[in-house]
Amino acid sequence: MAKNLLEQLREVTVVVADTGDIQAIETFKPRDATTNPSLITAAAQMPQYQSIVDDTLKGARATLGADASAADVVTLAFDRLAVSFGLKILEIIPGRVSTEVDARLSFDIDATVAKGRELIAQYEANGIDKSRVLIKIAATWEGIQAAATLEKEGIACNLTLLFGMHQAIACAENGITLISPFVGRILDWYKKDTGRDSYAPAEDPGVVSVTEVYNYYKKFGYKTEVMGASFRNIGEITELAGSDLLTIAPSLLAELQAVEGELPRKLDPAIAAASSIEKITVDKATFERMHEENRMAKEKLAEGIDGFAKALETLEKLLSDRLASLEA
Repeated sequence: MAKNLLEQLREVTVVVADTGDIQAIETFKPRDATTNPSLITAAAQMPQYQSIVDDTLKGARATLGADASAADVVTLAFDRLAVSFGLKILEIIPGRVSTEVDARLSFDIDATVAKGRELIAQYEANGIDKSRVLIKIAATWEGIQAAATLEKEGIACNLTLLFGMHQAIACAENGITLISPFVGRILDWYKKDTGRDSYAPAEDPGVVSVTEVYNYYKKFGYKTEVMGASFRNIGEITELAGSDLLTIAPSLLAELQAVEGELPRKLDPAIAAASSIEKITVDKATFERMHEENRMAKEKLAEGIDGFAKALETLEKLLSDRLASLEA
């Protein structure tokens, strides 16, 4: 019996669900799952997850007491909500969940480290071993340094909003567990910048970028895993078959599941080992120079941090309104 593309993809790549929708995770049964502020905010507004939001708010009120201000209750609930969703997700999947540090801390090393420790402490207080959690941090220079500190403490990290080779190399050299290069957002930038409507999958700038990162890592023996993210179509996904991991939205998982046909492996350590790539050492000065020269990475990183920050502001208002309704 012919296999669908999703089944074949799972033979060469770890498939991860890119969603906060618990029902979708139950449907596709990925090994791992990733969330981000936008996904958590979207899930928190779905009627089927209102109980998670309400329970988190009630728990925050119980922790702080009846005399605590509504603002303080919302702040505590806000800090706990991503973990609340993560705990529900971990009841379903066998692997790891990625939970993101507040994007507004992306340029603050100490605050990012403190928040990463706090998130892990919340999981451990609920009986979850830290090996099942990835702390998700934006791949600024400061974010990478914060992640390096956490990694030395045995806290695994997922560096997100990654658009350039300088970010990828800095992550590998700092011993980061996993990176999430954003395939679709790279494509979005190039389409807008060039005026082109489309790219063939093999020429897709996001696909090319992740392929270069994968080959670099495998060529020089880095242990950091590559997890392509933020896909716009299944062509991007099939061109990256063989990547260590791919995190895929439920709609695209459904498309892959619905299509039969051959799925050749495109990324392979043997191919990477045979390639001729120059090794680069990335210190802070080199990182900043390469970032300044890479207009796409510079713009998309700033845009991504801003977008996640706005999603968090939306979530804070949602929690404030819901608390007022609960306590009316």
